[in-house]
Amino acid sequence: MTVKKTFPKILWLIVSSSIFFIILYFALFYYTKKAEKDVYKDSVEQFDNEIHKLLDLESKPVLVAINNDSNWDEFVNFIASKDKVWFDQTIGNELEIYDAEYLGAYDAQKNFIIRTPTPRIKTLDFIPKEAMDLLDKEGIKKFYLKIPEGIVEVTGAAIHPSDDPLKNKTKTSGYFFVVRLMDKDFFENLQHITNSKIEFLGSNVVIKEEKNKIATAFQLKDSNGKVIGQLLFQRNFEIYFENTINLLYIIIVTFFISLLVNLIYTRRLVYYPLDLIRRVLETGNKKAIKLLKESNGEFSYIGNLFEENNNQKLELITAKIKAEESDRLKSSFLANLSHEIRTPMNAINGFTDLIINTNINETEKLEYLNVIEKSGKNLVSIIDDLIEMSKIDSNQISPNYTVVNLESCVSELYETIKVTIPKKSIEFILIKSSMPAEFNIITDDIKLKQVIINLLTNAIKFTDVGMVTFGYEIDEKNEQIHFTVRDTGLGIDEQEHQNIFDRFKRVDSDVSIKVGGLGLGLAISKAYVELLGGSISLESKVGKGSTFYFSIPLKYAKVDNIMVRPVNNLEVTKSDSKLILIAEDDNINFLLFQKMMQHKNYEIIRAINGREAVEICLGNPNIDLVLMDIKMPIMTGFEAIEQIQPMRPNLPIIAQTAYSSSEDKAKIEEAGFTDYITKPLDRERLFELLTKYL
Repeated sequence: MTVKKTFPKILWLIVSSSIFFIILYFALFYYTKKAEKDVYKDSVEQFDNEIHKLLDLESKPVLVAINNDSNWDEFVNFIASKDKVWFDQTIGNELEIYDAEYLGAYDAQKNFIIRTPTPRIKTLDFIPKEAMDLLDKEGIKKFYLKIPEGIVEVTGAAIHPSDDPLKNKTKTSGYFFVVRLMDKDFFENLQHITNSKIEFLGSNVVIKEEKNKIATAFQLKDSNGKVIGQLLFQRNFEIYFENTINLLYIIIVTFFISLLVNLIYTRRLVYYPLDLIRRVLETGNKKAIKLLKESNGEFSYIGNLFEENNNQKLELITAKIKAEESDRLKSSFLANLSHEIRTPMNAINGFTDLIINTNINETEKLEYLNVIEKSGKNLVSIIDDLIEMSKIDSNQISPNYTVVNLESCVSELYETIKVTIPKKSIEFILIKSSMPAEFNIITDDIKLKQVIINLLTNAIKFTDVGMVTFGYEIDEKNEQIHFTVRDTGLGIDEQEHQNIFDRFKRVDSDVSIKVGGLGLGLAISKAYVELLGGSISLESKVGKGSTFYFSIPLKYAKVDNIMVRPVNNLEVTKSDSKLILIAEDDNINFLLFQKMMQHKNYEIIRAINGREAVEICLGNPNIDLVLMDIKMPIMTGFEAIEQIQPMRPNLPIIAQTAYSSSEDKAKIEEAGFTDYITKPLDRERLFELLTKYL
């Protein structure tokens, strides 16, 4: 039998591997050079975006201020009266506010009236008539001009009465211009803001690329859009590839040296031990085994190494599966969290923004604050439910049944959602029940509200034109309450009806992708409806709209007729000069109690921990009621009530707690508290408790 030599094969393996390495090396070299160009290009683009955003941000205070001044009735009167004293005492004093060198006013006929300059600008009248024509169309405009003193940044605005904030209802009364000279101070400030070096260039100068610098140009355009100059912004390019290129050169030289060394030592370290293994396998030569052990001990452990390698691979696969499962669970939780809190957060953020950034009267402000308050309460309840969302599938979550005024609940939802509807050509209608609920019902109002909100949100989202309606009907015969949410929107394909309520399935379409959302609302709504003992279904045709039906059991609370009234109309009756002890360690929470009760005839004292609350209760027999925080330092509320109750069994002690689960409420009742109030504090609930126990 002819024995084939191994060394030529090993030699061929080394050479072929070397060729493959050289190919990879040159690919890496090419990629590095290409990456250098791409990184430079991306850095320039990012730098350009950054400069434009910073320039816009730097100009924004001027735009805001000039908009305020140019929508001023007194300014309109000035254009007619040309009262120089008024201008000097009001507008003329705003040079520092605008950080400008020139303020000027023109009448509606584009005739110069007055100016207030700094010594750096001598020119009297330099605003072109074309710029004023542009302001008639756009209201406010920023542009650049060349004047004898240099290039200036001009921000102009048409003057209109205060009841015309958009400058489109009335004729232009005049024109107001703010001018900033682009001098040394201007450039130094701009260099500081942009963290770059600035150079002024002509309109036709082409920017040259420098290897270690990134640059971008900002064009200075006049009112006609003509470029009169450029600002060149430059910044050092900190990412260098020279060292990488040099390292690649070193690598290729080292490779060839290493290749030569490998060829020499491969024969000694690989071929010789393999020859010994062949001799051992062929003859069992003990001398060969001895020489093999002496030459290279790793060969005796090859089997063990392969086994260890396989074990490590299996461990990596198991770890990967666990990591993917963890990511899936995390994504599922975050998806639920995002969907559930978006609706109330939208109302909170939206109306907060309206209060901060728009001019509203006190009535509107109060209305918006009421919406924010209600949305905040819904958000807290939703967060409580989301914490227990993992218990839904295992039936560990239970509804929090309360007495609910159904008419007030539905009306409140209608008013809240009505003011949050996006600007669309849709009509939002509450269908009055033909037979309203005669009495209060028992249900979980938070989950009921969330189901209705989810369905209405989807209806509004997928309806651009038409109407969205909702309402309920009482079915006393079958002891059911039937709710209906109907829209004239896009509709749902019949094939998707079976999947529409699945938790992690969504109807994929161009519209659903456009409007966004994770598609969890209907799945959560179904879970809540079934949790309340009801059922949900739909009817829908593409292009005709959708109708969602759901029913919950009808359970009346008591036989007293309902009187529907706003929550804020709750009257609090109490005795005069009642002494209330508030055991609260947090200063902000205690301040909130004080502000809520400041207009009531109560005397309030405070204990900052449980031990102090015990001492005050036992030492002061005039205390009529205690508001006891559960979690306090030194002694908790549970420990404090254990010492107070035996000595003062008739003293009403109301727990105030941030815990809101059914287990926590049961623990509070078992501890002997007279009642409880949860945080965030509800003013109406607080006054109900004070009225009840004082």
